[in-house]
Parts: sequence; C-alpha cells; structure tokens
Amino acid sequence: MIKVILRKGRDESLRRFHPWVFSGAIAEVQGNPFEGDIVSVHASDGSFLAYGHYQIGSIAVRVLSFDESALHPDFWVDMLSRALQVRVSCGLHGSEGTDCYRLVHGEGDNLPGLIIDYYGGVCVMQAHSVGMFRAKKQISDALQKVYGDTLKAVYDKSSGTAPYKAGLDLVDGYMYRRPDFSDDEQTVLENGHKFIVNWTEGQKTGFFLDQRENRALVGSVAKGRNVLNLFCYTGGFSIYALAAGAKHVDSVDSSKKAMMMVDRNVALNGFDESVHTSLCCDAIDYLRDVPEGKYDLMIVDPPAFAKHRGALKNALRAYQRLNAAAISKVAPGGFVFTYSCSQVVDKEAFALAVFSAAAQAGRRVRILDRLNQPCDHSVNIYHPEGEYLKGLLLYVE
Repeated sequence: MIKVILRKGRDESLRRFHPWVFSGAIAEVQGNPFEGDIVSVHASDGSFLAYGHYQIGSIAVRVLSFDESALHPDFWVDMLSRALQVRVSCGLHGSEGTDCYRLVHGEGDNLPGLIIDYYGGVCVMQAHSVGMFRAKKQISDALQKVYGDTLKAVYDKSSGTAPYKAGLDLVDGYMYRRPDFSDDEQTVLENGHKFIVNWTEGQKTGFFLDQRENRALVGSVAKGRNVLNLFCYTGGFSIYALAAGAKHVDSVDSSKKAMMMVDRNVALNGFDESVHTSLCCDAIDYLRDVPEGKYDLMIVDPPAFAKHRGALKNALRAYQRLNAAAISKVAPGGFVFTYSCSQVVDKEAFALAVFSAAAQAGRRVRILDRLNQPCDHSVNIYHPEGEYLKGLLLYVE
C-alpha cells in the first residue's frame, strides 16, 4: 500500500482524530497513487496514523479509519452496520411512524465523502469523492448484506456530487434492484405523515430528511394559524402544518416539478384543497409583495446562499434582507422559523444576520429556540465542520 508521510509536527490533528489530511501537511508520497486509492498515512517518524482515500486538492486524504487492523474484507459491512445501529438506537429504523432516514452522513459516520439516504427499503447513495465513487459496488454489496431481504434497491445518484474533473463515468442508475421492485419513487412515512419521494428526478436524494424534527416543531404551533411556507420544495413543512389544524397554508417555490409534488402530497394525506394553495413563483418576490399581517406563521428555509467562503459576505446580506422582510410582514404574535443550510455560515454569523434583520424591521423579537440537524445527520465531535444546518424560532410582537 502506498504511504503518505507527514511533515514533522503536522500529525497533531490526526492524533486528535480529525478526518482530513491537508496537502500542505505532506512531506512525501511513497509511490504514485491514483485519485481514490486507499493509502496509509504516517507521522514523520514512520508510525501509523490512519487509512484514507487519496485525492487531488487541498484535502489530500479523507480518513476511513485510525485503526491499523480496520481494512479487513468486511470493512464496508462493519461500517454500515455501525451506522444502522445508531439509527436503531435513535428510534428511526424499525419505527412504525417513520421509515425514512439518513443511514450515512459522511464524516458524521466516519465515512467522509459518502451520503446514503434510506426510503422504505430503497437506499439512495451519493459519492462526494472519487474514492467513494470507486467503492460504490462494494458499498452496494454491503448494503444488501446489512439489510438482507428487506432491501428493495440501491440507487447511485452521484452525477451531481462526485468530482466532475476526475474523468469518472458519472451516470446515475441502479446498483441493485430486487426483481419484484420496478418503481422510481416511493411513498414513505415521517412521523405518520406520507410523502412521495422520487430519487431519480428530485433534488439531492429526493427529500430533505434533515428537517424532520423542525417540521414536527412547526406542527406543534401551527393550529389555527395562517401559514406561509417559503422555498417549500415538496411541502414537508406544509403537510405538518395542515395535519396540526392550520387555518390555511400557502406553499411557495419556483420549481414547477416541486409544486406538482406538493399537490400530490397534500392529496395523499387527505387534506381539503380549500385549506392549501400552491404558488409557483419566486419566494423572495412573493414575500416582498405580501400584505403585512396576512400570515402569523412563516417558514423561511432557502437553499444555501453560500457554498464557499468567498460567497460568505453576500450570503449574510441575503439572509439579512430575507429575514427582515419576513419579520416585517408577519402578524403580531406570529412565529418565524428561519434556517440556513450553508456550511460556511456558522451559528453566530447566522444569528447576527437575523439580529440585524430584526433591528432593521424595528419589531420586538424573541428567540424561542435554536434549531439544528437531527440525530441521523450526526456531527463527528472531531469534525465540527460537519454542523451545517442551523435555525431560529422567532416570536415577533
């Protein structure tokens, strides 16, 4: 196996179990690894530190294990079984009311570069690194062993996530499909609510599982309220609000496909059309034109405004403008649920942007709760960069 030797004194982060090796920390690579090869990482004195996937870029190695004996034939089965056990312990796998969850969340499950979402027997996989893309057949085989006969299919959806410059054959498709299963979508349960998930055409893997607990929180305060769900995608927050007895819900998104799925989800859950309106338009423009006081509960859950640090300043301005509009327009005594899924925007920066928005709006605003990602999107304690979803529940007088 090819060895990566670190510079003297540059092994401290690995000894603290951080899962990345930066290119500047490397003194020597003994051999000529291809991108995605598994390499062993060693300190300057030759002592073993970790195994990981080699890649081209500022992050040169993504660590798979700090255990020198870890790379046995059942490595993938072992790692996926550990991930599943966490979901069992959290009450997600085997739950009567929920049959969808994230099985693997990258560094949070000690598998950097890999995402696997589970939808009622279907695993949808996204590789974010060359190493994980090259291992997808092994991962698919391991999933079949871990789930057994209950596994219906494994779908690889890495064309939009794997490094496109690496010369990979980036074509989405099934790695495994049970002979009796031929669907490209599935109806799943989340806390007893039904959602249609289409993993071939939907965004990401088909559904945003990271907002499960926050959707339930919306449901806990939605009864009797007029609700505006901005950037609604397939209507997750809307379904929870309707189920809780909201007076009326307006769902807004610029995607026609998403809005069609909202209507299907509303009908699937048996709600009357009179209490819900789908609006296919720009969410920011819609909010700008909304009469003050029309809504007493707003959900503001935009896509990531910043995907790299160079966009941070503009993103914070955008969050401020968007939240200032929401705080200005919500009725007195209303709630605003506001979120950022931008990894480069930390909790403090997001809270400051919302504080500035409140000051701009000139309203009295309380923070009732600070919101984040659920247990199946866990954060490796040695990799705090994995904490990306943050939100605030605001009460506006």
